[in-house]
Amino acid sequence: MIEVFSPAKVNLHLRVLRKRPDGYHDIATLMQKISLRDTMVFSHREEDIVIRCPGYPQLAREDNIAYRAVKALFAAAGCRTGVEIVLHKAIPIGAGLGGGSSNAATTLITLNDMLHLNLSRDELMKIGARLGADVPFFIYGDRAWAFGIGDRLEPAAELPPLWFVLVNPRFELSTARVYQGLNLTLTNQPINYSIPRFSTITDVVEGLHNDLEKVSLALYPVLQELKNRLMGVGARGALMSGSGPTVYGVFDREREALQAVDILKENKNWFVTAACSL
Repeated sequence: MIEVFSPAKVNLHLRVLRKRPDGYHDIATLMQKISLRDTMVFSHREEDIVIRCPGYPQLAREDNIAYRAVKALFAAAGCRTGVEIVLHKAIPIGAGLGGGSSNAATTLITLNDMLHLNLSRDELMKIGARLGADVPFFIYGDRAWAFGIGDRLEPAAELPPLWFVLVNPRFELSTARVYQGLNLTLTNQPINYSIPRFSTITDVVEGLHNDLEKVSLALYPVLQELKNRLMGVGARGALMSGSGPTVYGVFDREREALQAVDILKENKNWFVTAACSL
């Protein structure tokens, strides 16, 4: 039995550059892993793939991305054994924090090591890309720029330690619906995009940007309220992560982040937590 942590991520910067002929969108985004994490327990079985998710029976099915990751990995490696995965969720579902993608990546990495399948990181990332656009990032490292549909990764410059307060309004937001709301026209024009440079917390705060925010905030005005509340309790900047609905604030120090959590937790309708960059 092996117990492994499966971390969430936030998007510090996200630009949607164009709509592609295949229906997806080309993006440029800076992703950062954070300390908010699920816990996954892996056990060997003689046969069958079993997923258990205490408190979330809807995730204990064959369409769970972790289950699909096992199937894809075993197919690629010619592996015929079984496995049981117990997934203890702490990352909100459908929250723009990459929880499912992280679970899939953690599954690929852990089983590759546990079963001595000897696939390279690049091979695991290729399998991950077929499961979901963010999966390769969680295999790649703690921080990266992602391009294309999120599957082309490049190293990101070292950032100072960052503290975040995450607020989730406890509803899910469809990524497909948010992208559709952008109403971008199809184009084959070349992309001209220069990567912003982030080296200080001030750079990060000034560079906070998410093209998907305007759609999500129009659908759910409460998200603007969350951003305002974060700024009101001392965040230096606030942004929606991914396609939402989680909003986070950036803080200089842990103590200030924890003080903000105490205030925001007074609203029992919100999931509120502090997390640091990994």
